[in-house]
Amino acid sequence: MTPTQDRQQTRILVQAAAQACEDKKGEETRILELDPIDSGLSDFFLVTSASNDRQSVAIADEIEHKLKKEFGAFPNSVEGRRKGEWILLDYVDFVVHVFLAERRAFYDIERLRKSARPLTPAEFDAELKAALAEKTLAARKKAAAKAKPAAPKAAPAAKPASAPKAKKAAKKKAPAGKAAAAKAKVARPAAKKALAKKKTGNKKR
Repeated sequence: MTPTQDRQQTRILVQAAAQACEDKKGEETRILELDPIDSGLSDFFLVTSASNDRQSVAIADEIEHKLKKEFGAFPNSVEGRRKGEWILLDYVDFVVHVFLAERRAFYDIERLRKSARPLTPAEFDAELKAALAEKTLAARKKAAAKAKPAAPKAAPAAKPASAPKAKKAAKKKAPAGKAAAAKAKVARPAAKKALAKKKTGNKKR
């Protein structure tokens, strides 16, 4: 898998986790696209709030269940589930933070990541759909280019026969009657000469 494909897959997982937060009534859900220089190993933070510890555990459970069932993805580590004040699910390429509302305000993780680009799930989803559509279009264009048959090569033009060859061919094609007429033309003077000689001999007698 190329780095671009890997990042695309990460985006799909983040979007699925954000949807799980929405399903369990998480509040103020935000996706932070981290600056590569500042992020270390992770590309995204998903941050959401719960009104009580039971809800925060329910949100974390729903995220785990959804990603495991639909993508076979498991968190590398899970912290804070027992108290439920701040549950952290580390999926390496992205990290989910489920806070109680007051704890989120206290730690203010969005402020600590000033270089990150904050996105709502709807904005993130729109960007993801646009990227997937662009990828599909590029794949279709590539397939169409491969399927297009190559233009047939033009047949080489016939070479005109050279003058001597053309004359030879013309002579071969000349009808036999013309050759006979030419022979007869040559024979006529000889016949006339012989006839005159014969007449002269008769006079002498």
